[in-house]
Amino acid sequence: MDPHLLRTYVTVARLASFSAAARELGYTQSAVSQHIAALEQDLGAPLLMRRPVAPTAAGARLLEHAQPLLLRLDAARADVARLAAAPAHGLTLAVAPTALGPRTLAALPAAGVTLRVTARDEVPAAVATGTADIGLTDGLAAPSDPLRLPDVAPLTTHGIGEEPVCVLLPDAHPLAGRTGLDLGDLADARWIDAADTALPLSQLRAANGGHGFRAALRYEGTDVSVLTALAAAGHGLALLPRSATAGVPGTVAVPVTRPRVVHRTELVYAGSPDGAAADFVDLLVPDASRS
Repeated sequence: MDPHLLRTYVTVARLASFSAAARELGYTQSAVSQHIAALEQDLGAPLLMRRPVAPTAAGARLLEHAQPLLLRLDAARADVARLAAAPAHGLTLAVAPTALGPRTLAALPAAGVTLRVTARDEVPAAVATGTADIGLTDGLAAPSDPLRLPDVAPLTTHGIGEEPVCVLLPDAHPLAGRTGLDLGDLADARWIDAADTALPLSQLRAANGGHGFRAALRYEGTDVSVLTALAAAGHGLALLPRSATAGVPGTVAVPVTRPRVVHRTELVYAGSPDGAAADFVDLLVPDASRS
């Protein structure tokens, strides 16, 4: 299967338009049509309905395979390029919104840093494809347990910190006076679905046997201050690391006492970092093996 044809197909399916895909890819519309026809001939199945442009059942199944395949190809290209490249003088970090703590901030070089805040599930892909030298991601875990990260490429991970998690409540909320909360008791509460900023509701459901934690509002962004303002205004609860809840006006942060879970931060990199990236890793994980 030709990856160029596959990339064209994914673009057409995403944009639902041959002409829009041609503009994005820099091809003629005729060339895009030829790519799709060649891929359909190779696989022996129609992949797209033309009016409107939408995947067939076979095309939808191909899309499930296509993104991981293309990501792996991009990761392989980046890995080879990384070995051949001269040592980098700067440092590009892909960081989940709540993954930067005092320790990681102190380890940043004094100059030459590019900080790219992104959705936590996109951090491993950014490192794998070479758009970031180092990743910092986070999530909900049992104490000392590693995070379950997307399998996008061979990556090295190190846990660099754990802290308590808190439910962020408006200060007038009936539970604001509690000293601790059982997440199971909040399964039917109003929650803010902010998977890229707060700890995801899917993880809360998993910790509660797959039940509850329905969203009252969905926030599609990575700005923690927007999320905390929504919680303060009473639009729903949010689960955050304790450090992200300090000093938020109009709110109270109550620690989660059951189940026993923590906010875990992990360092992610590919290959053997050098230059500023190696120095950053050494500061956070002095005994890291980067062979």
